[in-house]
Amino acid sequence: MKKIICLCLALAVLLCACATEKPATKTSRSFVDDLGRSVQIPDRITRIMPSAAMSQLILTAIAPDLMVGLATEADDPLLPESIRSLKNFGKLHEVNAEELALAQPQVIIDIGEPKDSVREELENLEQKTLIPTIYLSATLETMPETFRKLGALLDREEKAEELAQFCERTYARTKRILQSAEKADCLYVVGAEGLNVIAQSSYHAQLVDLLTHNLAVVDNPLSKGSGNAVTPEQIALWNPEFVLFESDSIYDTARDNPCWQHITAIRNNHFVEVPKRPYPWLSMPPSVQRYLGMLWLTYVLYPELCDYDLQAEVTEYFRLFYGCELTGAQYEDLLKNSMLK
Repeated sequence: MKKIICLCLALAVLLCACATEKPATKTSRSFVDDLGRSVQIPDRITRIMPSAAMSQLILTAIAPDLMVGLATEADDPLLPESIRSLKNFGKLHEVNAEELALAQPQVIIDIGEPKDSVREELENLEQKTLIPTIYLSATLETMPETFRKLGALLDREEKAEELAQFCERTYARTKRILQSAEKADCLYVVGAEGLNVIAQSSYHAQLVDLLTHNLAVVDNPLSKGSGNAVTPEQIALWNPEFVLFESDSIYDTARDNPCWQHITAIRNNHFVEVPKRPYPWLSMPPSVQRYLGMLWLTYVLYPELCDYDLQAEVTEYFRLFYGCELTGAQYEDLLKNSMLK
């Protein structure tokens, strides 16, 4: 009973607040999301909530000032100041509905992997929170269109176009470079011992699959950040010529690690640590920061084919997507373990 009363009070606060924002709630409109659902939303949206980390990174780029809460931590000083003090509600399927109502979001925005379970998850979330929830699909190839849809949804068309064009330009140039590249045999490994791999064809492997010959072929690729567990013997059988170590993995000790010291990539110093700020550049979450990863990893693997200035491109990304004027010292720190020695 106490929980029901708290929820009613929280919803009352939300309704009262909405009543004072007449331009935002005077009329409503129908928005057709990427599940084909027609969702009734306010005509003018001024308060949004991401459903999870992937959504949060994308919304941070286009409308950080409209966010009223977080789905994952955002305390890195490279991120917009306006979001760093927001409450972290965690993944919204685990959220406390009363607390969320007090944040007064007008809409919850879910962006990510097209999965069979998405529709049911969003309907359950709407029933739990009583807040309209929309879904937009996003992959490396379709991210520009996702930004344009968000631009129309949030009345941020000009910013959306800037972001979309950066993604389009980066993706098109990368595809052009790959036409002339002999893809490197590669493993992307995670975990404290480096014995989990981001398997070929998994959602987290999209970028690695695009840029390399991902050797991690397994029977049941897991689409989660912890990847698939493998044995040292399997690593030896794959014997990659290039290895990507997750940050906080065994990059620093790989040369002395019995599981790794005889691997071709380690013997030839062809291994790097994936940049991790403000979020890991290759995945985790597999969101818009992967365009940073695209710029960086293409440059590391195929430098002779790259006709761009990596520092200039990374600096431009931070300006556009994070509102951060990256200094030369900050750039060097970001990539201190991420370039070939």
